[in-house]
Amino acid sequence: MRFRHPEGSTVHLSYCTNVHPAENLEGVLAQLRDHCEPVRKRLGRDRLGIGLWLARGAAQTLANDPAALRGLRAELERRGLEVVTLNGFPYEGFGAEEVKYRVYKPDWADPERLSHTVELARLLAALLPDDVTEGSVSTLPLAWRTVFDAPAARAAHKALTVLSERLDALEETTGKSIRIALEPEPGCIVETTADAIRPLTDLPGDRIGICIDTCHLATSFEDPATALDALEAAHITIPKAQLSAALHAEEPHLPEVREALGAFAEPRFLHQTRTRTAAGLRGTDDLDEALGGDALPDGAPWRAHFHVPLHAPPAPPLTSTLPVLQDALTRLVGGAEPRTRHLEVETYTWQALPPELRPRSRGQLADGIAAELTLARDLLVDLGLKELP
Repeated sequence: MRFRHPEGSTVHLSYCTNVHPAENLEGVLAQLRDHCEPVRKRLGRDRLGIGLWLARGAAQTLANDPAALRGLRAELERRGLEVVTLNGFPYEGFGAEEVKYRVYKPDWADPERLSHTVELARLLAALLPDDVTEGSVSTLPLAWRTVFDAPAARAAHKALTVLSERLDALEETTGKSIRIALEPEPGCIVETTADAIRPLTDLPGDRIGICIDTCHLATSFEDPATALDALEAAHITIPKAQLSAALHAEEPHLPEVREALGAFAEPRFLHQTRTRTAAGLRGTDDLDEALGGDALPDGAPWRAHFHVPLHAPPAPPLTSTLPVLQDALTRLVGGAEPRTRHLEVETYTWQALPPELRPRSRGQLADGIAAELTLARDLLVDLGLKELP
């Protein structure tokens, strides 16, 4: 979906296909047929943006087979789909029964992360619509915090420097400008936008910036105005933003609130949980840890890294951080100029919801994704953007 900002530029809205994980090209093509095109049809649009997730296996197939890459592009066009952004955070195995800490490997100290990201950038340059010259790829925020020492930090900095140089070369040969966006996430080396400033200001050029994920922003209790102003002051770009909402518990000390939270503690993904104290932010790596005793103070609200559907917040006594999303979106695209032109709805946790809230069919899932995109569309129109055909 495309929108015209009042100052004249185009803002793209998509949804991320990591909600239908596939490890190979055949699975990606099935996603387009079984999920993405039905969402487009429910929205009644001739064109729908998707934030494509290409696992390592699918990416290698496309990189090694030009005919397969041309075939994917043709299939996108045939089904009324377009790609301006890729989710390069998960490397592989995102559909596994247990993902948890595996999603942070390989990190940016591992040469394979650089190789994979360069490959994704090249693929995106080939997949961009003819009338689009800018693409974005989101990626993990350096590494998970517990395994990242000084030598690893130096290796990651070198890899990002090389990446920037290769992106420059890619634009020279293709005319397409691809930018990479580190995605701050609780528990990682770059947990907050503030954590990103130092490692990014040392890099050459402006190819590498930040992906604002509004669930992560809210989970870490970051104020959108403070975060975005600090990035602007440091001249750090925002190649893309992911529109998502976290789980919010206002009174976690109450038994009924803990019981409600317990329904969201599940074995597949990490649900980092945070609260604010007088001494600063406190947290656990997962929701079940927070619920299992006194690991986390419960005198103030808790927020958990659980991407809940934008249009359907959980029932009381829980809620979502949709207001943080709305505030961030206003500051990202509601001003005189957009601070990012790539927006991506990223609710990948539909099948991790409590059983009674999960979609029971492909049709129900498509209905839910379409409802999320409709909400995002309405927010953009309310900010003065005009939807384009």
